[in-house]
Amino acid sequence: MANICVCARFRPLNSREDGEAICITRSDSQSFSIKDEKDKQYTFTFDRVFYEDSEQADVYEHVGRPIVRDAVNSINGTIITYGQTGAGKTYTMEGGNILEADNRKKGLLPRVVDELFSAINICGETTAYEIKLSMVEIYMERVRDLFDLSKDNIQIKEHKGNGILLSGVTEILILDGEEALTNLCRGISNRAVGETQMNAESSRSHCIYIFTVQKQVTNEKRVSSGKLVLVDLAGSEKVDMTGAKGQVLEEAKSINTSLSALGKVITALKSKSPHIPYRDSKLTRVLEDALGGGSQTALLCCCSPSLSSSSESVSILRFGASAKHIKASSRVSIKEDIDRKLDISTVKDLKLQKILKKLREKLDAETLDVILEEFVMDGLLSDPTTSMISSHEAIITSQTISSWKEATQRLVNTILELKREINVLKEDNQVTKEECKIMRQVRKRVKAKLRQANLHTIYNESTGTEFLRQKPSAA
Repeated sequence: MANICVCARFRPLNSREDGEAICITRSDSQSFSIKDEKDKQYTFTFDRVFYEDSEQADVYEHVGRPIVRDAVNSINGTIITYGQTGAGKTYTMEGGNILEADNRKKGLLPRVVDELFSAINICGETTAYEIKLSMVEIYMERVRDLFDLSKDNIQIKEHKGNGILLSGVTEILILDGEEALTNLCRGISNRAVGETQMNAESSRSHCIYIFTVQKQVTNEKRVSSGKLVLVDLAGSEKVDMTGAKGQVLEEAKSINTSLSALGKVITALKSKSPHIPYRDSKLTRVLEDALGGGSQTALLCCCSPSLSSSSESVSILRFGASAKHIKASSRVSIKEDIDRKLDISTVKDLKLQKILKKLREKLDAETLDVILEEFVMDGLLSDPTTSMISSHEAIITSQTISSWKEATQRLVNTILELKREINVLKEDNQVTKEECKIMRQVRKRVKAKLRQANLHTIYNESTGTEFLRQKPSAA
């Protein structure tokens, strides 16, 4: 296991800071010193430091390329940009524009797309790749699907073997780089932004881009999957500097709370605490794999070099220094043998009976989403939020899942109808019991009167009928 790769980047002074003093002193490509407003000096050392004159390509070469190449080889990877609002995180991630034509200005995202398709295009015909793209934001502690705004409260699930998943998130199959960038542009346009005194277009949410790369080698008859996650964190904010009011203030509180939770997780991991508070926020829950050893992870701390932002920059850099102590693993995703999976169909039939029983138990209280979750957890149906599936399962697309929902609804309706019929039969049965009871009482009274009249009944077995006959007199 290797430590998380932590880098720092300083943007040039912006127009608001023009003329201010610079608070950093360069040492080399890994170390520097920074002075705060009280003239206290701090020294930091990271895996790489990108100063004001650094190029976008330099950042990608050191931070992005190694992780992208590993993702193509089925190793999960995460790249996180972290820093004060207006420190250049989104510019580093996206560039001036996600469709930027100027290669010098291209951010991590478009370079990741280029690298992914370049890597799979040189692999030859013996290896087949499939790339899916998802995009969500964490806004006011709700996970929102940026490709489908109707999904504004996506649930975070944990799947055995596959780690943290976003249940029901939209996954778009992308065939080339141009299609990927077009969809990214559409998702970015749906992201929550707002204006503050420090940034005219301040991100008001944490944005997460997820590339799932599924690989199948023909002669091996198996598939593997690597997940590449890029996280553009909303900037930490000091209200007195941003001038936030109203809704923007509420957003700032939510952002700072989630970043504080992230800091607590980093501290707990650094100290090797037995309890890591991943569940304290949606952000830390989503980043559990990246921070907890299930992914190769790079953290880029973005800072302003101005003296007026030095205290905030020191805080960001301390966060990065703590993260450097965390171990990250290069774990290859689970590989499933197709032939073996086909041999266990009998076991799945037994599981189906178990699930149907659970369905009846949960019928009155649970929703269809819970029913589908039962199918996933019992292994009958692969979770639609993960692509770590064998090729015979790959046909489970959104349309297939929709048909499962329709079939489940029909099953629910059928069971409800059967319940109604059972209730009717119960009522009919009760009426029949009452009638039988009355008939027995009448028969008893008739027999008593026959005895008084010196008559008795004779049963004819051949006809199944009874008739009356006078009792013989005593001799």
